[in-house]
Amino acid sequence: MNILSSLLKKNTVTVFALVGESGTGKSFKSKLVAQQYGIHAIIDDGLLIGDDKILAGHSAKREKTYMGAVRVALFDDKEHRDEIARMLHKIRVNKILLLGTSDKMVTKIATRLQLPPPTKIIKIEDISSREDIERAIRSRQIEGKHVIPVPALEVKRNYPQIFYDSIRVLFRKKKLFGKSAGGTETSKPFEKSIVRPEFSKKGRIAISEAAITQMAMHCVAEFDPGIRVKKLTIKTDSSGYRLVITIDVPFGTQLTGKIHNLQQYVIENIERFTGILIEEVSIIINKITGTENIRR
Repeated sequence: MNILSSLLKKNTVTVFALVGESGTGKSFKSKLVAQQYGIHAIIDDGLLIGDDKILAGHSAKREKTYMGAVRVALFDDKEHRDEIARMLHKIRVNKILLLGTSDKMVTKIATRLQLPPPTKIIKIEDISSREDIERAIRSRQIEGKHVIPVPALEVKRNYPQIFYDSIRVLFRKKKLFGKSAGGTETSKPFEKSIVRPEFSKKGRIAISEAAITQMAMHCVAEFDPGIRVKKLTIKTDSSGYRLVITIDVPFGTQLTGKIHNLQQYVIENIERFTGILIEEVSIIINKITGTENIRR
């Protein structure tokens, strides 16, 4: 049994998730969600945050490249995962909030940290107005500003090179959560830190579609040299990449289960080597080759 399983198996943890496109204000609103549901631990961009302190991990926002930041946010490194697990065991939280750009991302984070899958996924649109979201997106795209949901003192102590400013906000639960909050309107001040990561200053570094195409074709050839890729298209959005692969397969290929295994092979290998999220791989069988000889 690995360290994550052994440390967490005795703890019953309820996992919540806050999901939204990159730059829509998840980190900014995460403390509000935590307050609403009585959550004292937050996983955000590689950090374990509790009671306004950075408890463990290291921030993806310190990375110099966008791809490096993605790997950190997804806990690609085992030592990073183990550090978080040890702290979770030490503080024995019963509720935790995961932040991510998609359902798949928060599920992957939960899996890598050996946590249960999220029991409640909250969309950023549920707690932010369209105006707030658009304002956050503009701040991200134009000024490269990111938020870490801890006071300035914590960020200055741990990441002085990326610290930019701090902001103190007063959240009103009833106003933002609507009638579902219930009870009398309450408010509580929170201080958050604004940072400008190196990768944000240099602009987002993305992997070209040509590179992903080459990797996908290599994965198919490695999985089964007899399968030929006839066509490959890539669709992208803020959550990740979607691949549609059209193939020819040799006569006699046992298709049951093999296509699913091929899909997983492509997803796992591209994600492992690049850090990007592959939301979906669709396999279309164009034809079965070798049947011409049988007809003759």
